[in-house]
Amino acid sequence: MTNPLLDVWDTPFQVPPFAKITTADFAPALDIAMQDDLAKIDAIAQNPEPATFANTIEALETTSELMHKVLSPFYAMAGAHTNPELDALMREFSPRLAAHGAKISGNKALFQRIESLWNSKDTLGLNEEQMMLLKDQYLGFVRSGAALTGDAESRLTEIKSRLSVLCTTFTQNVLADERDWFMELSEDDLEGLPDFLIEAARNAGKEKGVNGPVITTSRSLITPFLQFSARRDLREIAKRAWDARGANGGEHDNLAIAQEILTLRQERAELLGYKNFAEFKLETEMAKTPDNVRDLLMNVWEPAKSAAERDAKILSSMLHADGINDALQAWDWRYYAEQRRKAEFDLDEAEIKPYFELSNMINASFHVAGRLFGLKFEPIELDLYHPDCKSWRVTRDDADVAVFIGDYFARGSKRSGAWCSAMRSQTNYPSPEIPIVVNVCNFAKGDPCLLSTDDVRTLFHEFGHALHQMLSNVTYRSLSGTSVARDFVELPSQLYEHWAMLPEILKQFARHVDTDESISDALIERIGQAATYDMGFSTVEYLASAIVDLEYHTNVPNDDIMAAQSRVLDQIGMPSEITMRHATPHFAHVFAGDGYSAGYYSYMWSEVMDADAFAAFEEIEDPFDADLARKLENTVLSKGGSVEPDVLYTQFRGRMPGINALLQGRGLAT
Repeated sequence: MTNPLLDVWDTPFQVPPFAKITTADFAPALDIAMQDDLAKIDAIAQNPEPATFANTIEALETTSELMHKVLSPFYAMAGAHTNPELDALMREFSPRLAAHGAKISGNKALFQRIESLWNSKDTLGLNEEQMMLLKDQYLGFVRSGAALTGDAESRLTEIKSRLSVLCTTFTQNVLADERDWFMELSEDDLEGLPDFLIEAARNAGKEKGVNGPVITTSRSLITPFLQFSARRDLREIAKRAWDARGANGGEHDNLAIAQEILTLRQERAELLGYKNFAEFKLETEMAKTPDNVRDLLMNVWEPAKSAAERDAKILSSMLHADGINDALQAWDWRYYAEQRRKAEFDLDEAEIKPYFELSNMINASFHVAGRLFGLKFEPIELDLYHPDCKSWRVTRDDADVAVFIGDYFARGSKRSGAWCSAMRSQTNYPSPEIPIVVNVCNFAKGDPCLLSTDDVRTLFHEFGHALHQMLSNVTYRSLSGTSVARDFVELPSQLYEHWAMLPEILKQFARHVDTDESISDALIERIGQAATYDMGFSTVEYLASAIVDLEYHTNVPNDDIMAAQSRVLDQIGMPSEITMRHATPHFAHVFAGDGYSAGYYSYMWSEVMDADAFAAFEEIEDPFDADLARKLENTVLSKGGSVEPDVLYTQFRGRMPGINALLQGRGLAT
């Protein structure tokens, strides 16, 4: 019997044949793929011909094709529809893949060939993209420890292997806590909750096997519960459970794991010649140095904290007016902020949600992409990893551009959050291939599924990442799509959010789920007026996480990690009524892998650019200007990592951005 992961895929667009794949197929397929990869690597390294760009750098572009073929469906399932067997494989594969990568980066003959090309790069006649690929390969090997020898080389290999285990365990611990905790609600507990939340809670109860509604730690459930529940005691229970993910003791506790990850990252950085991990990590980002990041974060922190403190006084008075003789707490903020929003803007989230039905909002995101970039989306039937997944064929001028897959609903088998990934990235080498792009969200499942305004922005955000993948037009897969600096990758996604709440888009797609009536101009105006409402709170909770992340990776705590977290927050004057958006024990951005480690600031760094970039459309008073959209595609969205990000942004805007547009956009300018 053949392994479907290794067979030729005769599926539409060569999408992985999930209907044929079993969990048992992955391990033997990975064994073969790793052997194939190493054999190809060795053939390049041992080539008797002198190193050339073609026989070394270009040759490396195709060595891992079988690895990608095996791992793309594996990671899709492990993140969005896992089970105990897949979890076990993740724990098994992580150190093996780390060791595999170490074998490649430790191949001295291969590194010598790459280094020789780097040292003679100016004589090779390379174009801009080829030079970028050579640079990335060379720096990638150096930063992986290829120049190390002896004990240092061995220790780095050990560190990488251990980190892969720890990061996998961290992720699975958070998922376990999210999967295991829920709070049952009696019928009396539902009083005052909007219908959409009650329905979502009942659906969550069915998933948990409970005969009644429950609140889980899914953000799309717990956030509206904290907004709408008048039961302060239940809000406290829910908020404490949300904050405690990964810090409940026992086998799923992440505190010691986070501490060890930070310690090993610091050692890794020192082995490679850096003062700390933040310096190592930021070297290849737009920001370049920890000081540049710190300056940005603190320049926004002070006006955000001032705004939050002003709001806290108002919310405290509302709490006391309710007869509660207590200080405003973290589980109170969203509830009283919602009451205040109703009073000041005559705006009720429960009033808004019926206009934001999921399928309509998906169509809105497609419509914007059509007007800006000429893309068309046609539903297609594919056998995917879960029946909730939907798929579309993406074309432009009748030519295939991409396959897009959307997986939108929360479930116990899916990790929290929202993300964009590619089962296959775009390439033109050695032959053209279109990308297979996946958006994953965690919206509370309902019939119909109604979104909050934040959910709508999340949908557009992830679709912005998807467009970055879809519109990629580079030669080499290693440089395509979102393969860019971490603090540049959020520019397309955050920029696309701006189109979500445009009045003309809302008038067309925000239609009442019961009446099909278009949203009123008055409600659109109120949504616009409230757009910067409570921005002090949201900015503070985000920045607190970003600052803690930076400090952890600049100065590794040598004591209890939660004490270190408190110390950092005390130093910056964290308002007691607000908690970090992601506290240390469940800070998956930072501890589930290297991706956003010392890099959670990236969202703010990119927001500086996205605010300034959208201002370009505002300046000409046309958010769908064809020439400007074409310029955006040609300078940013199609280029991937083939050009330095500061060059790309300057090509689009004519200059680098300042912070003023961000402060204005968040309503924090003074």
